[in-house]
Amino acid sequence: MRFAHLRRADSPAAHLAVVEGADAILVSDLLPDPPATLQQLIEGGEPTLSALRSAVESGTAPRHPLGDWAFASAVIAPPAVLAVGLNYAAHSSELGLKTDAAPTVFTLWPNSLTGHEQTTSWPRALSEAVDYEAELGVLIGTPAKDVAESDALSHVWGYTVVNDITARNVQFSEAQWSRCKSFDGFTPTGPFAVTADEVADPQDLHIWAVVDGQTVQDASTDQMVRSVAKLIAHLSQSLTLLPGTLISTGSPGGAGYSRDPQIFLRDRSTVTVGIDGIGELTTHCRVLD
Repeated sequence: MRFAHLRRADSPAAHLAVVEGADAILVSDLLPDPPATLQQLIEGGEPTLSALRSAVESGTAPRHPLGDWAFASAVIAPPAVLAVGLNYAAHSSELGLKTDAAPTVFTLWPNSLTGHEQTTSWPRALSEAVDYEAELGVLIGTPAKDVAESDALSHVWGYTVVNDITARNVQFSEAQWSRCKSFDGFTPTGPFAVTADEVADPQDLHIWAVVDGQTVQDASTDQMVRSVAKLIAHLSQSLTLLPGTLISTGSPGGAGYSRDPQIFLRDRSTVTVGIDGIGELTTHCRVLD
């Protein structure tokens, strides 16, 4: 199944919806006591998801044209957003950084979450070196603690698309990476969150990014240094991964910082990152003087 948080043009409230083709079905029209967010849906476990499937199959709920709605972040108020750096060898090399024996892990702050076709803005005084990073987002479905790699994918609820936007000048001036990637709106997600059964193999997905009409990243998730299963197993050794936790699994090569000439996001730039079978996520950029 495919889910989104949708907003009407005249309201900031987000509505959880099932998406089928060009139609949206509000979850509030499907169940008597519906989950209001994806987080609540994930916490409801398989019984809630099964009830939703049955309600959709009944065909009695009204359908709405998807084009009549705006998108909020695919994830809202997750218990944690964990990001993994240097998880593609080409990206590590182009940044001049070493892929260590253990993954580089940092957190992204909740103010950075935003949705498809939204505008992300930042002050020119803070950065003129803002970069894009296409990433596969993994959503945990059941608590994961000390899980084996062979069992790790059984804890995955689903997947989404993440653009891990980064202020490179801040990244290389500080010892940690949370702030440089957590400006307001620097973590677009979506448009959709898809359940795990929609993705046969998370290590066999085409992933790409297009900036102002130019393809700048074009890779496959099979190029990850550490697979989704390895990342979950590693992270679960030190903390319990709670339902709804979002793991952003790293970016392939082609970042703007390393290109010659460099490509950074400018005022009125448009960047689209996409993953086959999951979706294409577009962000509009404004640089504030």
